[in-house]
Amino acid sequence: MAEIVISEFMDEAAVAELGASFDVLYDKTLGDRPEALAEAAAGCRALIVRNRTQVRGALLDGANLRVVGRLGVGLDNIDCAACRERGIAVIPATGANNVAVAEYVLAGLLMLLRGCYGASASVAAGEWPRERLVGREIAGKTLGLVGFGGIAREVAARARACGMRVIAHDPFLPADAPEWERYGVRAVGLDGLLAEADAVSLHVPLTPETRHLIDAARLGMMKPGAVFVNAARGGVADEEALAEALVSGRLAGALVDVFEKEPLKAASPLAQAPNCILTPHIAGVTQESNVRVSSLVARKVAEALRGDA
Repeated sequence: MAEIVISEFMDEAAVAELGASFDVLYDKTLGDRPEALAEAAAGCRALIVRNRTQVRGALLDGANLRVVGRLGVGLDNIDCAACRERGIAVIPATGANNVAVAEYVLAGLLMLLRGCYGASASVAAGEWPRERLVGREIAGKTLGLVGFGGIAREVAARARACGMRVIAHDPFLPADAPEWERYGVRAVGLDGLLAEADAVSLHVPLTPETRHLIDAARLGMMKPGAVFVNAARGGVADEEALAEALVSGRLAGALVDVFEKEPLKAASPLAQAPNCILTPHIAGVTQESNVRVSSLVARKVAEALRGDA
């Protein structure tokens, strides 16, 4: 019986590294097969997951886990309280995909403000819609970051290098914290941020306090013509309200990588919204970040198991 079960995709070199010291079951389909996962995990000491595997309830009850490795940073798919009660260590890959997400957000800002990302089909068909596709530069615009942790700081550095002004809201970071000055970012309240920013990007976890933090009322506070990026967690923004803001024309565009239910259903209001770019929870996953994340988690899981032996 395997000591380590890996239920979603992981860098093959990191899997091999674990396999050199432990009995490993690597089946990246297990995250979508909860019964098979529960059977596989019944005797294992470690479980390594991404965001689709639900580590809670019957899975925890039926396993003898000592550690859960998370190939990423969000923990809303893991019942952390239940893990603490059972003495199970939860190990996220903190910091290992910051650059990937920051580059994704910056790319989104460039695409949304320039507004020409959907022109290929019309140009290929012989059209020449130059006037319609005159967009905006990000230089001189104000970026509002909701949350100012590690990823948001990487976004701020890149946005300021492109000439943006950056403001942020983070009630957990004191006003005199050195990070504000270090990154050249001004701390503001959430409502003030929404009213001032030309672009808003979310960088908070999904918790009871942040669920639908960005609702219809707060979307209504945003500047007409502003753009919106959510590469944090589905559920932080109200998807129906966001779709309505796009349909009404109040927002000029949105880039959404994370959803309340994944995969996104074809009937979602966001699927029909104009100027809305949808991606499959991929912001933090690049070839490079996958290596960093997988290597970090493999090393820490191995250390935890050896320390538990």
